Amino acid sequence: MRILILGGDGFCGWPTSLHLSACGHEVAIVDNLARRNADVELEAESLTPIQPLGTRLAAWRELTGSEIPFHRFNVAENYRQLLDLLLDYQPDAVVHFAEQRAAPYSMKSSWHKRYTVNNNVNATHNLLAAIVETGVDTHVVHLGTMGVYGYGTAGVKIPEGYLRVRFDTDEGGEVEQEILYPVNPGSVYHMTKTQDQLLFAFYNKNDGTRVTDLHQGIVWGTQTVETRLDERLINRFDYDGDYGTVLNRFLMQAAVGYPLTVHGTGGQTRAFIHIQDTVRCIQLAIETPPQHGERVRVFNQMTECHRIEDLAQLVARLTGAEVDHVENPRKEAAENDLFVENRHLVDLGLNPIRLEDDLLAEVTEIARAYADRCDKSKIPCSSKWIQRKAAEQSLA
Repeated sequence: MRILILGGDGFCGWPTSLHLSACGHEVAIVDNLARRNADVELEAESLTPIQPLGTRLAAWRELTGSEIPFHRFNVAENYRQLLDLLLDYQPDAVVHFAEQRAAPYSMKSSWHKRYTVNNNVNATHNLLAAIVETGVDTHVVHLGTMGVYGYGTAGVKIPEGYLRVRFDTDEGGEVEQEILYPVNPGSVYHMTKTQDQLLFAFYNKNDGTRVTDLHQGIVWGTQTVETRLDERLINRFDYDGDYGTVLNRFLMQAAVGYPLTVHGTGGQTRAFIHIQDTVRCIQLAIETPPQHGERVRVFNQMTECHRIEDLAQLVARLTGAEVDHVENPRKEAAENDLFVENRHLVDLGLNPIRLEDDLLAEVTEIARAYADRCDKSKIPCSSKWIQRKAAEQSLA
């Protein structure tokens, strides 16, 4: 299949690009290198050394003989280039990673909030509008987030995208239908993903656009089969307070002798997935596309749920690290339960990688190998969900 990957230089986009290429698909990447620019802004680099994209692609060509073309432009701003590329490339599938992906980054300031909305919503809408305008028969595979559901205790297992509801009529009867599961975003980033859902539903209903929306849990791990082939292909390992995911942050903190930063009580329950399963799920979604006329497919792309405090204690047991409970910068429930349905991807053939000691040790070894690149001043989360409260505290 011919696959166009928007955001193919990122934490999930890069290993996905290599994996799909290794599977024999024809792959091309679009990226404006915004994630690399954020490193410059935040003065916080990946713990692992990331080569320039040209070096990465040359290494892949050298190792495999496979060419991955790269198109540098901003999907949210350069509609004409996107339109022309779709017409020229005629992709069977477009994998959409071209969004600012971090909740803390989206809450840093008014500018970061507006940037996240402008970038994410415009990128998604530009893609959908361009598909309709070009008439290209392609399948959009979008990386969404479990965060669209919110993290309150629902009391039931969260279904995959849709909820069957019943309404009482004025005549005393009853009407039953399925609706998108009610959203409850916890950040501006998560809010943009709820907007994506509505855009997909509209273009699917109005224009028959085929879409698979993958509501992904928190990713842990760094390497995949392909990124392990050569250090020039190594994936990102973000550990800073804005982009670092919680389990990777714990493992890195343990590796450099920094107390594990648990926000609040640590009673928050989250869904998780290993990066190798991420790329496998995207492959499964691409290779089993929805039929024409089928509604938007929503898959919960996660493999297990864990309480943050339990993860911290697990890492502490394995590494001897101390656990430090710090003030929670987010506006969220101190504790929640989370039960999630994920049968669709399992039915398609996903054999989930479980969070086990040997895999944790593998990630820890990577962290230790590059510990000298760690800037400990970047570990604390400085983004505050409530700006006014933060400002008042700074003046006190």
